[in-house]
Amino acid sequence: MLLFLLAAAAGLAAWAFWWEPGRLVLNEIELEVPGWPGGEETRIALIADLHVGSPRNGRDNLRRVVRRANETLPDLVLIAGDLTIDNVVGGRFVPPEEIAEDLAALDARHGVYAVLGNHDRWLSAARVEEALAGAGIAVLDNRGRRVSVRGNDIWIAGVADYWTGHPSIEDALDGARRGEPVVLVTHNPDLFPEVPARVSLTLAGHTHGGQVIIPFVGPGITPSRFGDRYASGHVVEDGRHLFVTTGVGTSRLGVRFLVPPEVVSLKLTRCETCEPSPE
Repeated sequence: MLLFLLAAAAGLAAWAFWWEPGRLVLNEIELEVPGWPGGEETRIALIADLHVGSPRNGRDNLRRVVRRANETLPDLVLIAGDLTIDNVVGGRFVPPEEIAEDLAALDARHGVYAVLGNHDRWLSAARVEEALAGAGIAVLDNRGRRVSVRGNDIWIAGVADYWTGHPSIEDALDGARRGEPVVLVTHNPDLFPEVPARVSLTLAGHTHGGQVIIPFVGPGITPSRFGDRYASGHVVEDGRHLFVTTGVGTSRLGVRFLVPPEVVSLKLTRCETCEPSPE
C-alpha cells in the first residue's frame, strides 16, 4: 500500500509540475452576445498570461501559441496582459523585446491589440509597451480603437490593469458611437462589475483558472477579490457577458492541475433573444 501511495504521489507530481504545464489546448467557444452585428461570425483569438520563461514555457512554446492562434484564422487577436514573469520558482526571465519578436508573427485580418498585466507593469509598462509597438501590436490601456470587421465597425476598448494601473472604462469607451458593438479587454476580471451594459463582451485573464483544480472542491487559489466568481470561462451577470481565459504560463509556482494552458478561439454572433443594451 505504501508503495502504491508513493507511486500515485509521484504520478500526480509529474502531472502537475511537468506534463500539464507543457500542454497547450485550443478552447473553441461559440458565444451569442448582445448588440453584435448579424451575418457572419466574428473570430477572436484570445491569449493571456503568457508568462514566458515560466517552467515548461519558453520561447519555443510561445511560438507554438502563436501558431495555434494563427491556425484559427482570426479576425482579431487580443492579448490580455502578463507577457513576463516575476519570481516564478524554476523560471527564467525572458526580456519583453524577445517576447514581442515572437508575437510579431501573429496574423489577424484586422489587427493584434493588447493590454498590460500586473507583471508587465512591475517590470516596466513603458518597456513592454515599446516592445509590443515595435512588433506592430497596439497597447490599448485606457484607449479604444475602431476596426472594421467583415463590413461592420467594432470598438475595441482596452482598460488598464485593475491592480497596478489606473483603469478608466470611460476613457476606453471615449469615441465609441451610439449602438456600436464593443469588446472590452482588460487583464483582471475584477473590473467586470463596473463595466456598463453597452459593452457587448468583456475579455480578461489573470486568474489562471486557479492554476490548480482540486477534485470535488474547485479552483485552488484564485487571485481575485471575488474568489472563484470569475475564475474562468463564460460568465453572464445582469445580461452582461464576460469571458476569462485560464492563460498559458504559470505564476509563482510552475504547477497546473486540471487547468491546461489554452489559446481561446471565440466565435461571436448576435444574440437574437437578448434585450438591447441601454445607451
